[in-house]
Amino acid sequence: GGEGKITLKVDTKGYGGRKMRKTAGVYTNDKTRPRQDLIISGPVEKFVAIHPQHANMRGYVGDPIRSTVTIIPEMKYPFKILNSHAKDGKYIKYQLEETKESDATAYRLDIENVKTDAGRYYDAIILETDSKIRPQINIRVYGYLRPRKAE
Repeated sequence: GGEGKITLKVDTKGYGGRKMRKTAGVYTNDKTRPRQDLIISGPVEKFVAIHPQHANMRGYVGDPIRSTVTIIPEMKYPFKILNSHAKDGKYIKYQLEETKESDATAYRLDIENVKTDAGRYYDAIILETDSKIRPQINIRVYGYLRPRKAE
């Protein structure tokens, strides 16, 4: 019979340094076994270490609220951050600095809340890299400002 070729693409984001297992159902015109499962599994290499995974900007209105995220490229996949920008940038300001982390290049991302009223917000800082593997790294920023209690 005819041979059909399909391409199966698996998203490994979030699995760095862990084992991944995904199942794909394949449907055929075989009456006895119309569906068969393909299992794709294996270790996923880590590209970058990000601590913490995202920035939590929580506190009371008027208080200084800051967060620091450390970005450390894995030795096997070195990269440089070429550019950065906030997705929205309305409620945060940030500074990105290249540092050293036990002789390896690392980056420190200092984020500061500039929202002045109570409420929630979501933003992301997009880091553009010189890596073909991962040209962009997104750092999520979650903000939650509580109103001051009346004294």
